Formats: sequence, structure tokens, C-alpha cells
Amino acid sequence: MINLNNKIAIVTGAKQGMGKAHALILAQAGAKVVVSDINLLDCEKVVKEIKDLGGEALAIKCDISNKQEVDKMVQKTKEEWGRVDILVNNAGIAEFKPFLEMTEKDWDKTININLKGYFLCSLAVSKVMIEQKSGTIINIGSIAMGQMGVGFPNLVHYVSSKGGIAGMTVALAIDLAPYNIRVNAIAPGVIDTPMIDPVKSDQTGLEALIQRIPLKRTGRPEEVSNVVLFLSSDLSSYMTGTVIPVDGGWIIT
Repeated sequence: MINLNNKIAIVTGAKQGMGKAHALILAQAGAKVVVSDINLLDCEKVVKEIKDLGGEALAIKCDISNKQEVDKMVQKTKEEWGRVDILVNNAGIAEFKPFLEMTEKDWDKTININLKGYFLCSLAVSKVMIEQKSGTIINIGSIAMGQMGVGFPNLVHYVSSKGGIAGMTVALAIDLAPYNIRVNAIAPGVIDTPMIDPVKSDQTGLEALIQRIPLKRTGRPEEVSNVVLFLSSDLSSYMTGTVIPVDGGWIIT
């Protein structure tokens, strides 16, 4: 029912997990998709999947914490397809470490990828979208963001970055609204991706975690991608500055 024909999308962190699912669902809806991540070979595998399904995609290696690489990714997209309609800021890391053992290097690495990277990608893409007078930016946050969501042990840097994404989404939505650019965020709960492998390795801990979720299960990447698709489309045309939880009901308990 959602048609994204002739739309151009960039998905960061798209080599696996949720990012890959986002890229696939946008392509299946008709968008041309830039599959971006730090490993080009893995990106090319996702591109092949999209093309095998009849879609159109382009693999671009990009470290989103590096401004030059981000600018190059956006420029290459524009050269290839002439515009950018959708940005899915998805790339991120979650490295579990007790706070008292955390180093400045640990902090900087997480903040540079999870928060600064979103800023750099949004900045580069918004310049193109302003020329077009249209566009949508979708930030993948987390319910582990404190205040509006939950805290999480051994992830002070991660929770701080995700809380920053929520704040950035709201402020950016106001700044870009005059240019007909919408900015929204999704806050996933426990989604079955490689990022939660450390949690899954502790079966007792995983079961305890699942018991906190009203739906009593982890989510699937595609269940987050469905919301990405909705926010990418005109069905969400009057939505901006929202943070939508996709968490099986965790934060309502």
C-alpha cells in the first residue's frame, strides 16, 4: 500500500540487523537505496539481495563519525540519483562496560558514532533536502535513553547517546520544518539483532529481561522497519518531532 517509487533513501549501518531490514523494506516499496556501513563488502551483499528482489541499490562505505566520509556519501548519492528524500540514521554501537571501568576513549567512540554521526549525516543531507524543499529524516534511537525511556546497566555511554538522539530529533524538527523536512525518531526495545548477543549469551538474564516486556518476547528487525516505512511515506505527512517506541510495551510498565 505504501509506494516510494522515485524516492531516494540513505540507510546507515545497513550491513546487518535493523539497518539491513530498513534497506530491504524501503527498496521493496520502490525506493532506490544507498546501503551504507563501514564494511563495503557486507554492504554489497545487501545490495545484491535488493537487486535480486528487483530493486535498485548502491553500496557506499562510510564511517559516520568522519565528516569527510559522510559528505562524500551524500555527494555520491546526489551524483548517482540527483536527490535524497529519506535518511535513516541507524548506525550505532553498544559496548557493555561498567561505568567505573569506562575510559574517555570508550565514551568518545560511542558518542562519536551514536550521536555525532547522526548530526553529521543530518547536516549533510538536510542541505540537499532544503534545495528540494522536502525530505524526511528518521533517527533510530532506543528506549534505553533515560527520562522518557529507561536506563540500562553498563551502558552509560550508550544511554547518554540515545537520550541525545531524542533531544536532537525534537530540536531538529523545529529547525527544519520551514523547509518541509520532517524529523522523527523510533525508540526500539529489545530487538533480536547482533547488538543484543551479549544479552542472549546469558539465558537467565535474557529470560528476566523478557519478563519485563508485556508482549513477553524480543522484537524482530522487520517490526521496527515497518515504522521506518510509515515515517518515510506520506501517511505520516503531519508528523514531525515524535519519538515512537517499538518495544513490546516495556516503557508503559
